[in-house]
This record gives sequence, C-alpha cells and structure tokens, in this order.
Amino acid sequence: HLTILMLAAGFRTEYVPDAIAATVVPDRMVPYLRQQLRWARSTFRDTALALPLLPSLDFYITLDIVGQNLLPLLLGVSILTALAQIALTSELPWPTVLIIASMTMVRCSLAAFRARQLRFLAFALHKPISMFLLLPVKVYALCT
Repeated sequence: HLTILMLAAGFRTEYVPDAIAATVVPDRMVPYLRQQLRWARSTFRDTALALPLLPSLDFYITLDIVGQNLLPLLLGVSILTALAQIALTSELPWPTVLIIASMTMVRCSLAAFRARQLRFLAFALHKPISMFLLLPVKVYALCT
C-alpha cells in the first residue's frame, strides 16, 4: 500500500537485491491462514488503487500486479477443470499439469532474471502449497 501511495505521489521505487526485510510468520496453521487472508484482501484492495497507475509503471511491475490478481483466479479455474476431468474420465490432465508447471517456471525465471539471483527459481517449490492451501484463502478473500 505504501508503494502505491509513493507511486501515486510521483516518486519512483526500485528493487534493492541486498535489502533485508523481516516478518513474523505464525507457527500454527490457523493463525498463518488468517495472516494470509489479511494479506490477500490487502492485495486486492491495493490493486484497485493501483489500476489508474498501471499505464505509467514499469512493464515488469504492471505484469506482477496483474499476475498477482489474475493468475490465482486462472489457476483456480484450471484446478477445478482438472479435478472435473479426473472425476469424469479417471485420467490425469497432463496438459493442465504441464501448463501450470510451465507458467510457474516462467514466473520464477522472470523474477530470477530481474533480480539476478537464481534462488528465485526455488520459489517453484511453493506452488503446491499455493495451489491447495493458499488459493482457497485468496478466493475467500476476494469474495469477502
């Protein structure tokens, strides 16, 4: 939210690869999911505030803002159609699996390239958690 306010005021922001940020992450599942729900609601609210700024932002930032909001929704639709295919045909929908894996690697590769740090590729390991635990939280956040 602070970044959007700064951009709206005409300031620039930059990625600083050696910056260090700390946060408190709950060590139990229910508090963790509550934290993720707050963060997801904040992301959706901040995106609404950022929409008028999108034409003036760096392409990568615009892509990230759009991706943070559209990709989880598209992922949800993909998972639902994959589950329907499994239920109806008892076959694993390999094209869907490959597309999700490819999109994950493209996003991680863009982040690694932009930051010039290969460690961003490891974020792909987060995808199963994102798909089956955090995606329902994001859908609930959008609905509420």
